Amino acid sequence: MAPARFLVWTREDCALCDGFIAELAAILPAFEIRDVDGDALALRRHGLKVPVLTCDGSVVCHGRVDAAAVLRLARTL
Repeated sequence: MAPARFLVWTREDCALCDGFIAELAAILPAFEIRDVDGDALALRRHGLKVPVLTCDGSVVCHGRVDAAAVLRLARTL
């Protein structure tokens, strides 16, 4: 089974996104970062809610890191 794919949707010049990424990096060893404005589908889904953390396409949290949810999900995958 392939490892879970964690992805952070963000946008340029977003201080909230920068803080979200820094906090997430302290608890999650690997994740991708993508610009929501560069993906039309992601922009429709997440554009008003960035930063958004997804795992294999499902939203885990947005706006603020939900450390408990992230750790719980990371352990079960």
